[in-house]
Amino acid sequence: MSSQSTAPHGASTHPESHPTTPAPALADGLVTPNNVSPNTTGTAATTPGATGTTARFADVARSHLFVYVAVFFVSFLLISNIGATKLITLNIGGLDLYFDGGAMLFPLTYIIGDLLSEVYGFKVASRTIILAFGVQILASCCFWLVQIAPPAPDYANQEAFEAVLGVVPRFVAASVFGFLFGQLSNSYVLVWIKRRFGERALWVRLISSTIVGELLDTIIFCFVAWGADIAAGNVEFWSIVNLSLVGWLYKVGIEVVFLPLTYAVVGVVKRHEGLR
Repeated sequence: MSSQSTAPHGASTHPESHPTTPAPALADGLVTPNNVSPNTTGTAATTPGATGTTARFADVARSHLFVYVAVFFVSFLLISNIGATKLITLNIGGLDLYFDGGAMLFPLTYIIGDLLSEVYGFKVASRTIILAFGVQILASCCFWLVQIAPPAPDYANQEAFEAVLGVVPRFVAASVFGFLFGQLSNSYVLVWIKRRFGERALWVRLISSTIVGELLDTIIFCFVAWGADIAAGNVEFWSIVNLSLVGWLYKVGIEVVFLPLTYAVVGVVKRHEGLR
């Protein structure tokens, strides 16, 4: 998915009545119309929405919180991928529900991704997503090199190591590309809605972007990871459809459950960044 930015929507002006002057750059890397400028605090920039509202983003160059948000984002991604090697069973109302360990943490990457997009904009969020994508590939390569290295004669845990950190190429590809396209679409949708309608109705942006992002992520992961088995007849197509649907609904449900916490964290970060 390309990381395209959309120009702010606003009332058009006639060039003959307004001389052309260079437009100031947004903290999000976009360009504002000449009648809009960064706010007076120097920590944020504004862009008009189509409905006459204003969307504001923090200037990452002046931020003291961004690096911590980015570190948590990358950390939750790596930890959830390692945790995904364990299957967990929960009995709810007599019904056994199966999850992998990563399902407990991976939805948090979307919540933090929403925070990045809401506060810092699409350009900053997309760069952080691509950074996390690269770190994930690097970690997989490192685990693979350690996996294939000859074990010491008295080392008895090679099979256990491979069970937890062993690299299966198609699952790595499914994970990294599902994450990349899912997170980029999540960020794009959130920022597009914010630029169009301004700061109001944060919950609409959070849930709408997660619905789109998690759908792409889940579909890409499931069908890349299990596509060969479907083609070989080892796994039924509709079983993977069912797995995708359940996984998608679960992840969106986590976003809804954590909505009050997300609101609180976004509010704290916005106040610290001078957006409130």
